[in-house]
Amino acid sequence: MPLPSARVRHRRELLRRTPGRLRRSFAGAAVGALLVTLLAVTGPASLTAPAQAASLTEVTGFGSNPGNLRMFRYVPDGLPAGRPLVVAMHGCTQSAGGFDDETGWTTWADQWGFALLLPQQQSANNLNNCFNWFEAGDIRRDAGEALSIKQMTDRMKADVGSDPARVHATGLSAGAAMTNVVLAAYPDVFAAGAPVAGLPYACATSVVAAYSCMNPGTDLTPAAWAAKVRDAHPGYAGPWPAVSVWQGTTDTTVVPANLTETVEQWTAVHGTDTTPDATDTVNGYPHAVYRDSGGRAVVETYTITGTGHGQPVDPGTGAEQCGTAGAYILDADICAAYHIGRFWGLAEDGGGTGPGAPAQRAVIPGTAADDGYVKASADGAGAAVGALEATMGAAVGRGADGRHNRTLLSFDTSVVPDDATVTRAHVTVTRAHVTVTRASGGGDPWAGGNRLLVDVRTGCFGASCATAAEDWAAPATADGAAELVRFTSGSADSTAFTGINRGGPTQLRLRLADPPAAAAYLFLRTGAEARLTVEWE
Repeated sequence: MPLPSARVRHRRELLRRTPGRLRRSFAGAAVGALLVTLLAVTGPASLTAPAQAASLTEVTGFGSNPGNLRMFRYVPDGLPAGRPLVVAMHGCTQSAGGFDDETGWTTWADQWGFALLLPQQQSANNLNNCFNWFEAGDIRRDAGEALSIKQMTDRMKADVGSDPARVHATGLSAGAAMTNVVLAAYPDVFAAGAPVAGLPYACATSVVAAYSCMNPGTDLTPAAWAAKVRDAHPGYAGPWPAVSVWQGTTDTTVVPANLTETVEQWTAVHGTDTTPDATDTVNGYPHAVYRDSGGRAVVETYTITGTGHGQPVDPGTGAEQCGTAGAYILDADICAAYHIGRFWGLAEDGGGTGPGAPAQRAVIPGTAADDGYVKASADGAGAAVGALEATMGAAVGRGADGRHNRTLLSFDTSVVPDDATVTRAHVTVTRAHVTVTRASGGGDPWAGGNRLLVDVRTGCFGASCATAAEDWAAPATADGAAELVRFTSGSADSTAFTGINRGGPTQLRLRLADPPAAAAYLFLRTGAEARLTVEWE
């Protein structure tokens, strides 16, 4: 995992500010400075060949892209909506094209039926094409490379219809460190992850510290590591991603101590200890599982004895084989992608019931006739039904007229069986969340740390489910049961909540926690463009 020197970092900043021809000249010199250039090669035949061969394609225009990354995707032909999404991040000196077939991820995308997103670093950002997991500006929520990857993920969900509850991240080396970055910064987006030869989140925020983290490693307490994750998304209380951690015992680039520290970080986040609840061997390699108080496997480790720095593969056409050996792609007689996918539940029935995949689920469209919004003074006085829902959408926040708006969304949740168990467990994914789409807006409703909350009512807020003035202050079954984090375009998913009505309607009320001092509002699409996803065991 080579890193840029301070001089290279200075050049990178110049590149970001240097337009056109001069920038391309610098970039060309940077390519020549790479230690290794890996090219995409033909991967193994898939175990179950698709009807047509999909290919790796580049996508542009996926957002503001503050990290200046490139986006590539592999989508099996005929893939239906509602399938999982895997985000796979290459290591230093690699590329998206050298990390898709070689690691085996395209094999399982074809066979198990999921979309594959492959972010790619640019030499203008890092001369060795490393993701900048050690730069403070690239590992924060809503900033830098972390935000670019989240924007790519949003684009995939919009274009391909990927299941927002089954989005997973993995990567090798710097890509593994960036995997821990997106899991920490966006635990509301990623159900699970798998760093391979990686480092704990926020182990370093400078180049000097990065080298020390890699070798000999940084020793912190589990509580200290967990605090770094929680600080990445202040106020977020879970559910947290499950994590599969892979490490070679003879790796001198990212030493094995980093496996221990990563386990300490994520077990502490999940509120469990560092003593494995189950151990065995897989293909001859030690495997350990750590469960939370509910018995869920929240962390697992694979210790690849006698293996150095790279992604383990097992070339061949056997049921558990994948990959093509090459630089940093190591023939270790075990396919990491296969076992990671099994841990995430991608293998069972093409979607699975393991971590990140629900046993049963329903996606319920909004009931357009009952959706709408209510406006009132900040204290709720003079409440009245808003009049723009048919043309603009349902409003939430303070409008230009000085009135404060709350959105009402209705869903017929009687389709959920009476004996279904809806909990906040994340990676078995038995939970509920709402997906909303922004139509327009003004100002920033989240300014000053404001929060967009979701109240849940098992039934109707008022005497009927039709939007009425009384809905402004009607009691909820659960106040602030979920939250929608800041989004400026497209769709967004709330955090998980549990209270739904199996015998009829469930209503949601979207409101700001604090009345804005100036106009700051969203208009949200209603009816079928609002969706409630309920998942249960």
